[in-house]
Amino acid sequence: MKLPLEIVFRNLEPSDAVEAKVRERAEKLENFCKDIMRCEVVIEAHHKHHHQGNLYHVRIDLTVPEAELVASRDPAEHQAHEDVYVAIRDAFDAMRRQLEDYTRRRRGKVKTHEAAPHGRIAELLPELDYGTIKASDGRMIYFHRNSVIDADFDRLEVGDAVHFAEEMGEKGPQASTVHLEGKHHIVG
Repeated sequence: MKLPLEIVFRNLEPSDAVEAKVRERAEKLENFCKDIMRCEVVIEAHHKHHHQGNLYHVRIDLTVPEAELVASRDPAEHQAHEDVYVAIRDAFDAMRRQLEDYTRRRRGKVKTHEAAPHGRIAELLPELDYGTIKASDGRMIYFHRNSVIDADFDRLEVGDAVHFAEEMGEKGPQASTVHLEGKHHIVG
Protein backbone atom coordinates (compact mmCIF):
# COMPACT_ATOMS: atom_id res chain seq x y z
CA MET A 1 0.00 0.00 0.00
CA LYS A 2 1.33 3.43 -0.97
CA LEU A 3 -0.75 5.70 1.24
CA PRO A 4 0.50 6.58 4.72
CA LEU A 5 -1.90 4.88 7.13
CA GLU A 6 -2.17 5.58 10.84
CA ILE A 7 -4.45 3.45 13.01
CA VAL A 8 -5.33 4.69 16.49
CA PHE A 9 -7.10 2.60 19.14
CA ARG A 10 -8.84 4.49 21.96
CA ASN A 11 -10.27 2.83 25.06
CA LEU A 12 -9.50 -0.63 23.69
CA GLU A 13 -6.47 -2.83 23.24
CA PRO A 14 -4.91 -2.86 19.75
CA SER A 15 -5.92 -5.92 17.75
CA ASP A 16 -3.97 -7.46 14.88
CA ALA A 17 -7.21 -8.74 13.31
CA VAL A 18 -8.91 -5.32 13.48
CA GLU A 19 -5.77 -3.63 12.16
CA ALA A 20 -5.62 -6.11 9.26
CA LYS A 21 -9.27 -5.37 8.37
CA VAL A 22 -8.58 -1.61 8.43
CA ARG A 23 -5.49 -2.04 6.22
CA GLU A 24 -7.48 -4.17 3.76
CA ARG A 25 -10.28 -1.58 3.53
CA ALA A 26 -7.80 1.34 3.28
CA GLU A 27 -5.98 -0.32 0.36
CA LYS A 28 -9.29 -0.58 -1.52
CA LEU A 29 -9.75 3.20 -1.23
CA GLU A 30 -6.82 3.62 -3.62
CA ASN A 31 -9.01 2.05 -6.33
CA PHE A 32 -11.21 5.16 -6.15
CA CYS A 33 -8.46 7.78 -5.81
CA LYS A 34 -4.74 7.35 -6.48
CA ASP A 35 -3.88 10.74 -4.94
CA ILE A 36 -4.51 9.90 -1.27
CA MET A 37 -1.78 11.59 0.76
CA ARG A 38 -2.72 10.49 4.30
CA CYS A 39 -5.24 8.25 6.02
CA GLU A 40 -5.90 8.20 9.76
CA VAL A 41 -8.39 5.73 11.23
CA VAL A 42 -9.48 6.12 14.87
CA ILE A 43 -11.34 3.20 16.47
CA GLU A 44 -12.83 4.11 19.81
CA ALA A 45 -14.76 1.93 22.24
CA HIS A 46 -17.36 3.77 24.26
CA HIS A 47 -17.99 2.65 27.82
CA LYS A 48 -20.19 -0.38 28.42
CA HIS A 49 -23.83 0.23 29.18
CA HIS A 50 -26.11 -1.97 31.26
CA HIS A 51 -28.14 -3.36 28.36
CA GLN A 52 -25.52 -3.62 25.66
CA GLY A 53 -21.86 -4.33 25.05
CA ASN A 54 -19.24 -1.86 23.87
CA LEU A 55 -20.26 0.48 21.09
CA TYR A 56 -17.57 1.43 18.60
CA HIS A 57 -17.00 4.82 16.99
CA VAL A 58 -14.89 4.75 13.81
CA ARG A 59 -13.58 7.94 12.24
CA ILE A 60 -11.56 8.16 9.02
CA ASP A 61 -9.63 11.32 8.12
CA LEU A 62 -8.32 11.29 4.56
CA THR A 63 -6.11 13.96 3.03
CA VAL A 64 -6.28 14.32 -0.75
CA PRO A 65 -5.15 17.21 -2.96
CA GLU A 66 -7.15 20.35 -2.11
CA ALA A 67 -9.39 18.59 0.44
CA GLU A 68 -9.72 16.72 3.70
CA LEU A 69 -12.45 14.10 3.79
CA VAL A 70 -13.91 12.81 7.05
CA ALA A 71 -16.21 9.84 7.55
CA SER A 72 -17.46 9.12 11.02
CA ARG A 73 -19.84 6.47 12.24
CA ASP A 74 -21.08 7.00 15.77
CA PRO A 75 -22.69 4.28 17.92
CA ALA A 76 -25.67 6.51 18.63
CA GLU A 77 -26.59 6.16 14.97
CA HIS A 78 -26.47 2.37 14.72
CA GLN A 79 -26.77 -0.24 17.46
CA ALA A 80 -25.07 -2.62 15.01
CA HIS A 81 -21.86 -0.87 16.00
CA GLU A 82 -21.58 -3.24 18.94
CA ASP A 83 -19.51 -5.15 16.35
CA VAL A 84 -16.26 -3.32 15.57
CA TYR A 85 -16.13 -4.87 12.08
CA VAL A 86 -19.59 -3.50 11.21
CA ALA A 87 -18.52 -0.03 12.40
CA ILE A 88 -15.35 -0.27 10.27
CA ARG A 89 -17.32 -1.43 7.22
CA ASP A 90 -19.85 1.40 7.55
CA ALA A 91 -17.16 4.08 7.98
CA PHE A 92 -15.16 2.85 4.98
CA ASP A 93 -18.32 2.61 2.85
CA ALA A 94 -19.08 6.24 3.71
CA MET A 95 -15.50 7.25 2.86
CA ARG A 96 -15.66 5.38 -0.44
CA ARG A 97 -18.78 7.38 -1.40
CA GLN A 98 -17.01 10.64 -0.49
CA LEU A 99 -13.97 9.66 -2.54
CA GLU A 100 -16.16 8.86 -5.55
CA ASP A 101 -17.81 12.30 -5.25
CA TYR A 102 -14.43 13.99 -4.79
CA THR A 103 -13.03 12.24 -7.89
CA ARG A 104 -16.07 13.24 -9.99
CA ARG A 105 -15.69 16.87 -8.87
CA ARG A 106 -11.98 16.90 -9.74
CA ARG A 107 -12.77 15.54 -13.18
CA GLY A 108 -15.32 18.30 -13.64
CA LYS A 109 -18.29 15.93 -13.90
CA VAL A 110 -20.14 17.56 -11.00
CA LYS A 111 -20.84 21.19 -10.20
CA THR A 112 -18.87 22.45 -7.26
CA HIS A 113 -20.85 23.40 -4.17
CA GLU A 114 -20.93 26.72 -2.41
CA ALA A 115 -18.58 27.44 0.48
CA ALA A 116 -18.95 25.40 3.65
CA PRO A 117 -21.49 26.72 6.17
CA HIS A 118 -19.94 29.04 8.70
CA GLY A 119 -20.78 30.76 11.93
CA ARG A 120 -19.50 31.53 15.41
CA ILE A 121 -19.19 29.46 18.58
CA ALA A 122 -22.27 30.37 20.62
CA GLU A 123 -21.86 28.04 23.61
CA LEU A 124 -19.20 25.69 25.00
CA LEU A 125 -19.83 22.99 27.61
CA PRO A 126 -16.41 21.34 28.06
CA GLU A 127 -17.61 19.23 30.99
CA LEU A 128 -20.18 17.64 28.63
CA ASP A 129 -17.82 17.56 25.60
CA TYR A 130 -19.98 19.66 23.29
CA GLY A 131 -20.91 23.12 22.16
CA THR A 132 -23.16 24.95 19.73
CA ILE A 133 -22.48 27.11 16.71
CA LYS A 134 -24.70 29.99 15.66
CA ALA A 135 -24.67 29.56 11.89
CA SER A 136 -24.61 32.59 9.61
CA ASP A 137 -28.27 31.89 8.78
CA GLY A 138 -29.18 32.09 12.50
CA ARG A 139 -29.65 28.37 13.15
CA MET A 140 -28.06 26.70 16.18
CA ILE A 141 -25.85 23.71 15.28
CA TYR A 142 -24.64 21.15 17.87
CA PHE A 143 -21.06 19.85 17.72
CA HIS A 144 -19.10 17.32 19.78
CA ARG A 145 -15.52 17.66 21.01
CA ASN A 146 -14.42 14.96 18.52
CA SER A 147 -15.77 17.03 15.59
CA VAL A 148 -13.15 19.77 16.02
CA ILE A 149 -10.44 19.45 13.35
CA ASP A 150 -6.99 21.08 13.51
CA ALA A 151 -7.76 22.82 16.82
CA ASP A 152 -8.03 21.93 20.48
CA PHE A 153 -11.63 21.91 21.77
CA ASP A 154 -10.44 23.20 25.15
CA ARG A 155 -8.93 26.29 23.49
CA LEU A 156 -12.10 27.29 21.64
CA GLU A 157 -13.83 30.41 22.87
CA VAL A 158 -17.35 31.74 22.51
CA GLY A 159 -17.32 34.04 19.48
CA ASP A 160 -14.64 32.14 17.51
CA ALA A 161 -15.38 32.00 13.77
CA VAL A 162 -15.70 28.47 12.37
CA HIS A 163 -16.82 26.66 9.25
CA PHE A 164 -18.32 23.20 9.43
CA ALA A 165 -19.82 20.22 7.62
CA GLU A 166 -23.41 19.66 8.64
CA GLU A 167 -25.44 16.47 8.94
CA MET A 168 -28.76 15.58 10.55
CA GLY A 169 -28.37 14.00 13.98
CA GLU A 170 -30.91 12.33 16.24
CA LYS A 171 -31.86 15.66 17.82
CA GLY A 172 -31.47 17.96 14.83
CA PRO A 173 -28.64 19.52 12.83
CA GLN A 174 -25.12 18.80 14.00
CA ALA A 175 -21.63 19.51 12.73
CA SER A 176 -19.68 16.40 11.75
CA THR A 177 -16.51 18.49 11.40
CA VAL A 178 -15.67 21.93 12.76
CA HIS A 179 -12.71 23.99 11.52
CA LEU A 180 -11.55 27.05 13.41
CA GLU A 181 -11.08 29.89 10.93
CA GLY A 182 -7.82 31.78 10.99
CA LYS A 183 -7.76 35.55 10.82
CA HIS A 184 -6.83 35.31 7.13
CA HIS A 185 -9.49 32.76 6.18
CA ILE A 186 -11.74 33.97 3.38
CA VAL A 187 -15.32 32.73 3.40
CA GLY A 188 -16.81 32.42 -0.11
